[in-house]
Amino acid sequence: MAETIYCYHCGTRHPKEEMRQINTKSGKRWRCIKSIEAARQPKEKREAFGREVTAINKAEAQAKARLVLNPER
Repeated sequence: MAETIYCYHCGTRHPKEEMRQINTKSGKRWRCIKSIEAARQPKEKREAFGREVTAINKAEAQAKARLVLNPER
């Protein structure tokens, strides 16, 4: 199984090959290449990427909540 690393920017785990370690104010953090490239795009594309990531994270959270609230399923 491939090693995965948590991306602090988009909130998901990615294979190590898709990640880069970057310096932030609070130290070094891992960030996926997709989010790094999205940050270099014009404002409209950056915002669209952010909305997409938010929607994915929200859907995952709702699915997990359904499993916890309805364990018999």
